[in-house]
Amino acid sequence: MVGNLCSIMKYKKIGIIAIAKEEAQAKKSLLIKKYNFIDQENFKKGEVDLIIALGGDGLMLHLLHDYENHQIPIYGINHGTIGFLMNSFHDQDLLAAIDNASETTLYPLKMIVSDCNGKIHEYLAINEVSLLRQSNQAAKIKIEVNGKVRIENLAADGVLVSTPAGSTAYNLSVQGPIIPFGAEVIALTPISPFRPRKWRGALLPCQTKIKFTILENNHRPVSATADYNEVRDVAWVEISEDRTQKFRILFDPNHSLEERIIREQFL
Repeated sequence: MVGNLCSIMKYKKIGIIAIAKEEAQAKKSLLIKKYNFIDQENFKKGEVDLIIALGGDGLMLHLLHDYENHQIPIYGINHGTIGFLMNSFHDQDLLAAIDNASETTLYPLKMIVSDCNGKIHEYLAINEVSLLRQSNQAAKIKIEVNGKVRIENLAADGVLVSTPAGSTAYNLSVQGPIIPFGAEVIALTPISPFRPRKWRGALLPCQTKIKFTILENNHRPVSATADYNEVRDVAWVEISEDRTQKFRILFDPNHSLEERIIREQFL
């Protein structure tokens, strides 16, 4: 985690993107007129210094992935349902809000997958990598941690690996732990486990390398998804944190991602 005070003077070109909702589109037009922001239709990747995103967490995740090779900071304004990664709208002076915002750096998980045809796929995950059964039969998965077999045969609906930023999303809904931001651990969480029945997962150092091998994959098919990028009929999956990539999000004072994760534990 990195937190730095931003200065609006750093941003010479500010782009703006909005979801298709009428209210968000109207606000985008208003902000373009008021601040001379650049509409998404008029800039290419790498041509702006900051992106303002009007939408929800889904938009934020897609933008982070879309611009992952440019590492452009994104300031989100909530027009979605929960808006965990977004800020409230500052009607009077948005530039002052951005000027006072703090920057959080997220490091993703890298998912390397071999499907049953031997084709290799690679994706990054900001929230989590999840493995899910594709049929009515439970998945059977061997779990290795840093080259050592920890579970010979997990029989379950699936299993996931979550970052701290994603620990309050899918991970939390399947009874996984909320991870304080900056703890430098990841969560390994089973999804509806049948055997071993009492296993509830593990917290592991962020530099851990995890490998899942799908057992009986010919009639117990499993898919693997990094955030929203899915690979079906997988043979094995390797997961590790990728420190060569970073994603930059701006948060208002007293509403940092660290504060939001702490607050989530008292709801």
